[in-house]
Amino acid sequence: MRVISKSAWRDVIAIDPSVEGPVSDWHKVAKHASWRSLADVRRVYPHADFVNPYTVFNIKGNSYRLIVKIEYRWQIIFVKELLTHSEYNRGKWKT
Repeated sequence: MRVISKSAWRDVIAIDPSVEGPVSDWHKVAKHASWRSLADVRRVYPHADFVNPYTVFNIKGNSYRLIVKIEYRWQIIFVKELLTHSEYNRGKWKT
């Protein structure tokens, strides 16, 4: 998979450097994956959720949510946002 827009998490890492390792781990897995469906994603990340049109990953022990759009056909992941759990729950990212 090709991961696009990694800049979405750079600001968060600048504020909380402890999230860099977990995001880097996710990125390593994602870029070597060849996911064809959410079922494939869930084999690696069982708690990944689909919130149309995004896939949401729990990062750093459920402290953060990584919101991405996966284009399975083209093997591209577009990173939308990396939010804290409370920011995610506010739902502004849905608009």
